[in-house]
Amino acid sequence: MLYQLSEVERLLAETPGLYVRYSAGYASDLEDGSVDAESGLPLPGLSAHPLDAEPWWTLPRVEWIARQISRLPAPRHAPQDGSRPDRFAWLLRGTVAGRGPDGEALIADVEVVGRLAECLIEQADRVWGARFDAELGRREAELVSVAHA
Repeated sequence: MLYQLSEVERLLAETPGLYVRYSAGYASDLEDGSVDAESGLPLPGLSAHPLDAEPWWTLPRVEWIARQISRLPAPRHAPQDGSRPDRFAWLLRGTVAGRGPDGEALIADVEVVGRLAECLIEQADRVWGARFDAELGRREAELVSVAHA
């Protein structure tokens, strides 16, 4: 379990190529398979968001990490009916096997790195929200996650 953004930043500094995913975990993902919800087509990997900052990003790396984590449909955005109580944010490494329908990376040959504690997600929200219009980004991310639910 990872509790601080600094832990994620350290992992990235040691070995780039880290992704974040929100699901019921790797074992469940393997069992259920990776499928495009709209078309029903199988995907060649698990959809995930990159934590490596893009070359054009000139702000502190921790702010990119916070942005990527804050855009996840974290537990506070989960359905209140209990239909997905076991979903959580977790980190992985692997090979980019393609792009999903929304341009997200599809990761194959997955190596599980760790689970993100809710306090880390809250820290990411604070870091991102303190500097940027996080509500605008969050609303856009919610529209995408609702479309894929």
